[in-house]
Amino acid sequence: MQNKYQSPWFVEALQSEGELKINKLKNNLITDICIVGGGYTGLWTALKIKEKDSSIDITIIEKDLCGSGASGRNGGCMIPQSTKFLAMKKIVGVEDAKKMVKASEDAVYNIRDFCIQNNIDAKIRINGVVYTATNKSHEGAFEDLIEDLKEKKINSWERLSKKKIQELTGSERNIDGYYSAIGGSLQPALLIRGLKKIAEKKGIKIFEHSAMLSYKENNNIIVKTKNGSIGCKKLIVAINAWTPSFFPFLSRSVILVSSDMIISEPIKDKLENLKLNNGLVILDSNLFTHYCRTTTDGRIILGKGGNTFSFNNKVISSYDGPSTIESYLKKSLVSFFPSLKNIKITKSWNGPSERTKTGFPFFGYHPKNSNILYGFGYSGNGVLTCYVGGDILSCMALNEQNSWSQSNFCKGPIKLFPPEPF
Repeated sequence: MQNKYQSPWFVEALQSEGELKINKLKNNLITDICIVGGGYTGLWTALKIKEKDSSIDITIIEKDLCGSGASGRNGGCMIPQSTKFLAMKKIVGVEDAKKMVKASEDAVYNIRDFCIQNNIDAKIRINGVVYTATNKSHEGAFEDLIEDLKEKKINSWERLSKKKIQELTGSERNIDGYYSAIGGSLQPALLIRGLKKIAEKKGIKIFEHSAMLSYKENNNIIVKTKNGSIGCKKLIVAINAWTPSFFPFLSRSVILVSSDMIISEPIKDKLENLKLNNGLVILDSNLFTHYCRTTTDGRIILGKGGNTFSFNNKVISSYDGPSTIESYLKKSLVSFFPSLKNIKITKSWNGPSERTKTGFPFFGYHPKNSNILYGFGYSGNGVLTCYVGGDILSCMALNEQNSWSQSNFCKGPIKLFPPEPF
């Protein structure tokens, strides 16, 4: 079973479980809320609804295994939304932007605390995030941002000297940069598989290998799978890059592009020499950024977004295979860390990232039925924002009138991409 999956995170998580017990939907069910998608968004949403009202019956269906999508193959980087504050406030307003910054920062500690309380060992290390400049044009890039964040009393970033940034990141290629202590890294697949177990303990029914084939959007919502169906009062679609396939009205709201990663053999001594023996996340300042982190067993990961684009927002087969830019990523790794020139890369992988025009996610209701909800568009930065997404979707599903459900994040896509030419 594990050989099917390219992500080393997911393989490790499945191996830790031993013999898998896969529950498939084989009959017709009635439930209060059906959630399609067993990733971070779907599971956090289900858990938060249960926390608010334990009497609500919730059923999750997943086309593969929970975590086989983006939740089990991302870089495991906990990066708050604070760096997007300037863009967000122009589009959703100051108060909504502040709320998202604060919520995504709180998510670092909320996820950690949830894992501690529920005995989930997701290898969480909160050692901060650093954005670096590798060329003159990126120097001082956060000055306006920091000034605005300080004015709003939500700033956590500080600019470091060239010497400090190079000591912190272990790379002389970085000539400037900004550090925030709020952030870090985790093993993403261990987190999502842990969430699945806790959800089941709380009475949430989960069916894997049970893909949604179609749904009826009239008053009696019915979701059909190969061997069964689910009738529900509310339907929440939480399938990220796959969303436009079922909701054509969202086809221009995102573009699908791969994020590609490589991971090394264990090189603990070499990483200690570079002082990269913690959970720090390192990013450069490119639009499609390079990101780097280490693991608790002494490996280093380097990834980059913005590589393989798909036509017509279809999830293509190459997204489930090895990275097509593995050699480029290895060269990039060595350019940052010349002392790692001769290390062995043990795995490469990639996955679809749904990028919005705004750079941050959105949530909304089906235009023909307000009992059908969706949320996606995490734009390559979903570990923390999916947690926030769970808060938002739970408010929407329970018809709560509050600052989340009434925010501009809950009005569907605010900006669209141009139509594709063919």
